[in-house]
Amino acid sequence: MTKKMKFAAGATLAAAITALTAGQSLLEEPAVAQSGEMVSAPVFEVDPFWPKPLPNQWVIGNTIGLEIDENDHVIIVHRDQDEMFGGLTEIGLKMGVSDCCTPAPPILEFDPEGNLVNSWGGPGDGFTWPASNHGVGIAPNGNVWIGGNGSGDAHVLEFTRDGQFVNQYGIPGSAPDSNSTEFFGQVAEISIDGDANEVYLADGYRHKRVAVIDLNTGAFKRYWGAYGNRPEDVRVNYEPGDRPEQFRGPVHCAIPSHDDMIYVCDRGSDRIQVFRPDGTFIKEAYISPDTLGQGSTWDISFSNDEDQKFIYLADGQNFKIYVLDRESLEVLTSFGGGGRQPGLFYAPHSIATDSRNNVYTTETYEGKRVQKFVYQGMREVPKGVHQGVAWPADRL
Repeated sequence: MTKKMKFAAGATLAAAITALTAGQSLLEEPAVAQSGEMVSAPVFEVDPFWPKPLPNQWVIGNTIGLEIDENDHVIIVHRDQDEMFGGLTEIGLKMGVSDCCTPAPPILEFDPEGNLVNSWGGPGDGFTWPASNHGVGIAPNGNVWIGGNGSGDAHVLEFTRDGQFVNQYGIPGSAPDSNSTEFFGQVAEISIDGDANEVYLADGYRHKRVAVIDLNTGAFKRYWGAYGNRPEDVRVNYEPGDRPEQFRGPVHCAIPSHDDMIYVCDRGSDRIQVFRPDGTFIKEAYISPDTLGQGSTWDISFSNDEDQKFIYLADGQNFKIYVLDRESLEVLTSFGGGGRQPGLFYAPHSIATDSRNNVYTTETYEGKRVQKFVYQGMREVPKGVHQGVAWPADRL
């Protein structure tokens, strides 16, 4: 079964980071009680030299999908143009006005040392490449699945590990219908339960549901909305204190755990909802619930221990990573902050954990990168307190 698995360079920067952290804490306080209690939590340090430079003057665009395989190879999906915002990724790209740079292929694969070992993707014969590719999943046989959140992206695609087309599921161009069993609505993320031969789709940007299809055939199996309700294609608003009966969306992750629970990111409503595989609602938690805009719950990954004791949550609106206790869904601590230096974030979008409990993140919009955070073991930290930038202690 495939599982998803301080930078301080002078007084001015330090002051800026302090001010930013203080501002963000205003959003954290309603969700996290800072009582002075100490808790044991995993801690990390950023590896500023991972990955290694890309060849061919390649640059990475909005990086909106991340998965790690059984060999700790890191696969990302990115896009060199964003249909919704209409901009080229770098000055001069595709315009012939400079010799920098070239968009890298959409699918990039790195080994544990950060070497680029494979790259492919884009339009081809026999399938419709997404207008705005989004999300990636790796099947037990190594096949790569991707979704899309652009106009007309009502389907998902399956490829071999080297990019050969295998199959297309759904009907591109279909109008939204959250109760359709034939197509999807801008799938945000794909998670694969190899033991059950099922694919969980965070469906998504236009639909308001989790959808499940068969791993081997793509046959539609089941779906559900918030609280296990039948999804409705209606506008859903969110204000702090609300408990919307439908997903506001985008439904940005739907991830199975070892103990057969499905964790769903309802991003715009600042919440994680937990279900059984049949869609039975179990519990929920609101994270930084005063967050408006694009919401706080962008993606999650589990710690790589037998019990998956911790959840790592990417918050692309507040530019940080939370560490949660999986059983209680309480926030134990957080790290990161807004910025472009290593260990900081601009819209952290996706998150995954390797076999050594290292954490990887991607960033969309102007972030445009993947970062590695090296696991440093367990430490006692003040419960609910933001830890700042995960910079190597020996370089402070």
